[in-house]
Amino acid sequence: DMDALPMEELNTFAHKSTHPGCMHGCGHDGHTVMLLGAARYLAQSRHFDGTVQFIFQPAEEANGSGIGAKAMIDDGLFERFPVDNVFAMHNAPDLVVGAIATCSGAIMASMDLFEVTVTGHGTHGAFPHTGIDPVIIAAHLVTAWQTIISRNVNALESVVISAASINAGDSWNVLPQTAVIRGSVRTLSPEVRELVHDRFHLLTRNIAEAFGANVEINYRATYPVTINDVEQTTLACDVGASIVGENQVHRSVPADMGSEDFAYMLQERPGCYLAIG
Repeated sequence: DMDALPMEELNTFAHKSTHPGCMHGCGHDGHTVMLLGAARYLAQSRHFDGTVQFIFQPAEEANGSGIGAKAMIDDGLFERFPVDNVFAMHNAPDLVVGAIATCSGAIMASMDLFEVTVTGHGTHGAFPHTGIDPVIIAAHLVTAWQTIISRNVNALESVVISAASINAGDSWNVLPQTAVIRGSVRTLSPEVRELVHDRFHLLTRNIAEAFGANVEINYRATYPVTINDVEQTTLACDVGASIVGENQVHRSVPADMGSEDFAYMLQERPGCYLAIG
């Protein structure tokens, strides 16, 4: 992945971004350099057997224009540049330099985005009984969603439901007409992902109805679960061990609740996603 993030870079070193509002805050510039270095090495040494395709992928961070991996696949990536297996490596500042970490199976979570709009009836804050307060309904929703994790999902499964923003009203003493909640849902299996989706919608609709409010749910599936192939993960770890030593290769790290659109490529071809210190 080679895109920058839409944020202002506040660093002062010489290699900071020269473009206002852009920052390689996820180290994607490092990924681009790594892949270019690998391409140059293989082109010069010819120390390989077969065909290697190098994928420089834009738009890894989900945005209004779409998702980079899915767009490339839809554009015929694997038909135009055939591969048997596909691999990706992401920088990991929390690992010691040169260490490699991965696992078989699910390594990163799915991500769904939601926007819930609660429409009540605005009124004066001194007379809340004359209106329908969307703020208190939003508060109930944010709390109720957490019961999906604690009461509907097996305790041995991993789920994160994060309401990241609530926007409602602009006054101290007027209850607004609407409240908008935005956030994300992350899971480590397609089955749990579907369960959370269904419970989220049922709880949201029923709670809003109980308070006499209307609700609109915009629930958008973005990244699937990133699932590493067992055979290709073993291969990648063996290759890593031959370069950095077996003691520097962590073959079964816990899955990360972050998300990654490389998951789409792993749905098309078996492969492995690794982290490097």
